[in-house]
Amino acid sequence: MTIRTSLRGSLDESRRTLDAFLADERAFEAVEAFAGRVLATVRGGGRLLVCGNGGSMSDAIHFASEWSGRFRGDRAPVSAIALSDPATLTCIANDYGFDQVFARQVEAHGRKGDLVVALSTSGDSPNVVAAAQTARRLGLGIVGLLGRGGGKLAAEVDVAIVVPAARTADRIQEVHIQILHAVTEAVERELFPENYADRPTAAAASVPASEDD
Repeated sequence: MTIRTSLRGSLDESRRTLDAFLADERAFEAVEAFAGRVLATVRGGGRLLVCGNGGSMSDAIHFASEWSGRFRGDRAPVSAIALSDPATLTCIANDYGFDQVFARQVEAHGRKGDLVVALSTSGDSPNVVAAAQTARRLGLGIVGLLGRGGGKLAAEVDVAIVVPAARTADRIQEVHIQILHAVTEAVERELFPENYADRPTAAAASVPASEDD
């Protein structure tokens, strides 16, 4: 197999994974519900708390930065925190165990009206499951971006978005980041329509490149 063949095969598989997701009506309805939860949270003055491990932590940081920074254009910041500070993570892991690194932060920062966004490609990450259980105990909303059938997290969240037709973490994460971007745009269009006055929807025209770094 040549490098070119490998590259094309990887990109083709990524496209097929996204196509399978878009063809899954239940999965797409879950994304709509996710967008609705984010919109209601922000309008109600709540905060987004986002967590995940490894590449999913990178996606959590990325998603949070779109809100506290900006996405398409200048607007008021929106409160969103990725539970990713290394000093906090290692402090909690050292004192309470790695399974508690997100749950303790949810308990510290979560307030009624907040929304926890939990990312796990397996759906079985013990520390993410613990965070969801803590959020449920505190009465917070919980959305899960998951894979491989949803795992244990599917039963712990209010909205489970499960990527079908993908077994590897990289393919699942690729769909997750596209979902996060799509939800950010959909909610921002509702909250800050002035940023889109001269921007047609993606269905009507190609979307300009993000102004975020």
